[in-house]
Amino acid sequence: EITAELTVLTGFDQDLAAEATRTSNRIRGLLTQFHPSLERVLGPRLDHPAATWLLERYGSPAALRKAGRRRLVELIRPKAPRMAARLIDDVFDALDEQTVVVPGTGTLDIVIPSLAASLAVVHDQRRALETQISSLLEAHPLHPVLTSMPGVGVRTAAVLLVTVGDGTGFPSAAHLASYAGLAPTTRSSGTSIHGEHAPRGGNRQLKRAMFLSAFACMNADPASRTYYDRQRARGKTHTQALLRLARQRINVLFAMLRDGTFYESRTPAITLAA
Repeated sequence: EITAELTVLTGFDQDLAAEATRTSNRIRGLLTQFHPSLERVLGPRLDHPAATWLLERYGSPAALRKAGRRRLVELIRPKAPRMAARLIDDVFDALDEQTVVVPGTGTLDIVIPSLAASLAVVHDQRRALETQISSLLEAHPLHPVLTSMPGVGVRTAAVLLVTVGDGTGFPSAAHLASYAGLAPTTRSSGTSIHGEHAPRGGNRQLKRAMFLSAFACMNADPASRTYYDRQRARGKTHTQALLRLARQRINVLFAMLRDGTFYESRTPAITLAA
């Protein structure tokens, strides 16, 4: 029952994530078109409530200037106590960088606030959904096992339960890696051998979850960071090194599910079985 409910909720969460990405890209595209400097400041911060709140109420450069630096700092301080002054300083520095008004900029007062309001609603929905998913996870017996692995949070653990379950459907870690599309392959043409790439097939949910968790764990797990750095020292690109780390973590995940044991940080092996 828990897995069935998680399947529905994680599917909805991924739909919301896709909607948030589309809306964010639309906002960034408009800001890039009319005021690139402002996009460089606010674009990367659209996941923060302070940024969406600011654009929802002051969606154009003219509206921001009219509101004033001091007033905006006080208005967003409750939503971003630590970054309020710095954010507004960055915004006004960006406004000063561009002196040319691009034709059509006035339409931002109509479009940007509407898009920002929609994005804020989606973010609120995702936060509420995360609470529901977390409650379900805590009732699942594999919850403490999965979340003991660095880089595995609420959403990642939910995806793992939905896609992998208890792991008994996979005879080996290699089968699980193949299912996830995380078995590195090389592309060749004639006598040329190109770099490693993740196969295009596999379960997209699981592949994305493993990649994101591999990236997230590098600052929390010394063994994972050591493994990644070793791959980079061997000439692997960032993506290739992450691919190998995600594949290595599949081995660990499989063993944890098979034995019902918690994660233990260990010095990674020098070689990795294909």
